[in-house]
Amino acid sequence: MAAAVPGASRARAAAALLLLLGCCGAALPGGLQDQAEQFFRSGHTNNWAVLVCTSRFWFNYRHVANTLSVYRSVKRLGIPDSHIVLMLADDMACNPRNPKPATVFSHKNMELNVYGDDVEVDYRSYEVTVENFLRVLTGRIPPSTPRSKRLLSDDRSNILIYMTGHGGNGFLKFQDSEEITNVELADAFEQMWQKRRYNELLFIIDTCQGASMYERFYSPNIMALASSQVGEDSLSHQPDLGIGVHLMDRYTFYVLEFLEEIHPASQTNMNDLFQVCPKSLCVSTPGHRTDLFRREPRNVLITDFFGSVRKVEITTETLSLRRDVAALQSE
Repeated sequence: MAAAVPGASRARAAAALLLLLGCCGAALPGGLQDQAEQFFRSGHTNNWAVLVCTSRFWFNYRHVANTLSVYRSVKRLGIPDSHIVLMLADDMACNPRNPKPATVFSHKNMELNVYGDDVEVDYRSYEVTVENFLRVLTGRIPPSTPRSKRLLSDDRSNILIYMTGHGGNGFLKFQDSEEITNVELADAFEQMWQKRRYNELLFIIDTCQGASMYERFYSPNIMALASSQVGEDSLSHQPDLGIGVHLMDRYTFYVLEFLEEIHPASQTNMNDLFQVCPKSLCVSTPGHRTDLFRREPRNVLITDFFGSVRKVEITTETLSLRRDVAALQSE
């Protein structure tokens, strides 16, 4: 019973805030009231991301590019490296087959290097195992583990978990040597909930039969998206004849195309994300699950998971600093 007290306290506080907003709604401007209600509904104070590529070998180049592209997007939207756990099972940038060393591209026009100059890989190569992944999620890691390899979340954290690799009905392979099942993943999320390691969790997986990986989830406040239904393959995209492989998977390609239009102050919600890759584009049938989530998807901003919790206002006006600089110099 003691474990339920904090949740009950938050619920009472939430009810009081809703009542206050309801009473004062007539006195507040519409936009201000919407922002206040949105702040209450999100209920989180920090965002984290766990981004996992489970595949090795050059022909799985696209899985590394998938993960690095998501990494680039969440960093652009304000999540710092200190709140990102990046797990890459292979280093495509330094692969001897790579005609452009120290680069990974997600589009065949070769304009955007998603590897960049500031990538911080926390788990690489043979460190990317089922055991290490589950330990990161549940916090069951040795005391000597450096901070960069830890998920230091709490009960006010929103967590994005993105996974890509080869999978099947109810499992995702790690490096062609082991696999994680949907039951193991569901139980890990339940441990996270019991240990108060998240407020809300967004799970996204790009793999064959991806929807099977969220079928066994049973913990509160989890929203899940997958690139394909049970019995369907998740297909690749952007073939490049120069390096001889596909550069990305279809689902992640269109998700990232969508994220490129998002800015830190964006009001775009999760319902919009559900629509980014219809069957006509993905060929497979993407799926999502929201029955465990306490909020309606239309009330969940994309930046509740992909961006910083800091409120940012974007201006298109040109600001002149010359006058201020001149004043400082005169002093």
